[in-house]
Amino acid sequence: MHISQSIIMRIREFGESDLLVTFFTSDKGRLKGVAKGARRSRKRFANCLDLFCWVNLEYGASRKGDLHFLNSCRLIHAFPGLRLDFHTLSLAGYMVELVEILYPQNVVDNNIFNLLKKSFLALDEGGRNDVLRLGFEAKAMAFGGYGINLERCCICGRAYTGTGRAVFMQDRGGIACLNCEKESCHRPGMGPDAVKRLKIMQSRLWNDMQDISLTEEDIREIKPVLKLHLEYRIGKRLKSAKFLA
Repeated sequence: MHISQSIIMRIREFGESDLLVTFFTSDKGRLKGVAKGARRSRKRFANCLDLFCWVNLEYGASRKGDLHFLNSCRLIHAFPGLRLDFHTLSLAGYMVELVEILYPQNVVDNNIFNLLKKSFLALDEGGRNDVLRLGFEAKAMAFGGYGINLERCCICGRAYTGTGRAVFMQDRGGIACLNCEKESCHRPGMGPDAVKRLKIMQSRLWNDMQDISLTEEDIREIKPVLKLHLEYRIGKRLKSAKFLA
């Protein structure tokens, strides 16, 4: 048996009395497991096998396939604030979906586990949904190897010094200077402050989801950049995005 700190990502009925659980662990990545008899008696899984809960999960590997057998579970945090309104619950689902796309089963990254956990904590404590969404998108994409190049113009190579506007180019995954590209709806621009804050959010040194200081202008400029970046790199719009404001 193995015990991992885990976040419950998805749950569905499996057979007559079992549950099929998708969970993201701190040390083994995203896994799936069967909780035998969990729908009849929840003694071994009391208050634990609920969506988005942070738990200590005991499980063993199956001899065949990718399914694990869930043995018992202890609740660490239920994040009740995530369920207070539809928009917050939808954002939590959006974060889970993005992690599922970026991290196939069994791919281990403790950084993304901590990001998801800290994001849920911030949402649970009443953090702003729009700000936390941008912070999560920027950080998750960077952890997944899709960070936006904000250091220099992706056309002429000139270093960005933070003194002028930059134009985002989704097909190049970076910014261009105004000498090389013009702003448009498909090439959104960002001012120096927005570029600086996006760079901070992508940084591995930044890990406090509550400590995001974005102005309304920053949000207005960064939001379309991340939207275009995600859809281009992932190749589709996330299903849960349609429920977000």
